[in-house]
Amino acid sequence: MNFWDSRRVVVTGGAGFLGSYVVEKLNGLGAQVFVPRSRDYNLIQAEQCGRMYEDAQPQTLIHLAASVGGIGANQANPGRFFYENMAMGLNVIEQGRTYGALEKLVVVGTTCSYPKFTEVPFKEEDLWNGFPEETNAPYGIAKRALLSMSYGYRSQYGMNIIYLIPANLYGPGDNFDPNSSHVIPALIKKLLDAKQSNNDKVIAWGTGNPSREFLYAEDAAEGIVLAAEKYNKPEPINLGNSREVTIRELVNLISDAVGYDGEICWDQSKPDGQPRRRLEVSRALEEFGFEARTDLETGLRGTIGTVTHSTT
Repeated sequence: MNFWDSRRVVVTGGAGFLGSYVVEKLNGLGAQVFVPRSRDYNLIQAEQCGRMYEDAQPQTLIHLAASVGGIGANQANPGRFFYENMAMGLNVIEQGRTYGALEKLVVVGTTCSYPKFTEVPFKEEDLWNGFPEETNAPYGIAKRALLSMSYGYRSQYGMNIIYLIPANLYGPGDNFDPNSSHVIPALIKKLLDAKQSNNDKVIAWGTGNPSREFLYAEDAAEGIVLAAEKYNKPEPINLGNSREVTIRELVNLISDAVGYDGEICWDQSKPDGQPRRRLEVSRALEEFGFEARTDLETGLRGTIGTVTHSTT
């Protein structure tokens, strides 16, 4: 029998960007998926989180719900991002313990938890070797604290909690709101708008020198579902594809893909964020056979195509 066939699974954040991909994969595997909506279950409130467990009766819970955004959103909401992510994680884990019938809890973290100056590629054991980059430290520390909580609950209560750290995500269905989006959707929106408006100049944040690793959302969902089925150890696992590109290179790739040939001007008064990001991803391959399939150029074309279609 397929592991997921008729398995009761809760996906918090299942109506969101990454969550929608995870839910689609689980449905395709025959799972009985329950997606708690915030209007019905406010996970920041312990009582409502406990009620979610009682209503859904999950065997597996994948915790994706989060308050997130790009550098600007993190700068504008450091307190809210810390509190809401910390509170949701605390309640999901503690109420899962008191529920008592949960077979596995999957907590999905963030590369923002890694120290600002980390040897590249980032190894999972480097997670505690320093303070995160300042602009997203409250969010990153809240997520990192949930890993420590997971260790404690596994040790004291025997809970099977695993912790995954995906690279920066992108893909069709992403958030393209310039006030809260991450770097790829923000740049796609900005460059598409400039092309459609015949603007001969686009302003990009920072110097363009920092580097990032980007993981297509569909690939990330595959990694999460594989880990939820096959991985049962306490150590965190990176999910990525090991390709590092500078933001300047990324802008050029997106410009080419959307057909924008104007000038890119760099506003160096804006923050760059963490200097470099690239994950060591061999553990995911060794432990549960995950390897990203989608290269950046293909993923960008697919993402841009959906945005172009939705605006025509």
